[in-house]
Amino acid sequence: MCIFCKLVNGEIPSNKILENDDFIAFHDLYPKAPIHILVIPKIHVDCFQDVSPETMAKMTPFIQEVATLIGIDKSGYRLITNNGENGGQEVHHLHFHVLGGAKLPFGHLTDEPHKSL
Repeated sequence: MCIFCKLVNGEIPSNKILENDDFIAFHDLYPKAPIHILVIPKIHVDCFQDVSPETMAKMTPFIQEVATLIGIDKSGYRLITNNGENGGQEVHHLHFHVLGGAKLPFGHLTDEPHKSL
């Protein structure tokens, strides 16, 4: 059982922000921005490539509600999901990172050349 499934089952504590029958939003333990929330479905889905359109149709308003609840809906936020090994996915349970609370840099997306790319 993956770590997020254990969180859904109550085996691992989390600092929840919002929960409904289908999804949970909670603070990331290792934030990369002043606000860093993870949003996961309660059902196990390995990655974005495997998620059903029906789940995404329900997840979209949930994420929007999270952004409104934490006060970044007007100022803006970044929504990220890593998909698969080359996409940087570390936990193989679909999750979206909601990052905000400041003007976020683009890091590797700048015009400067990078040796690692």
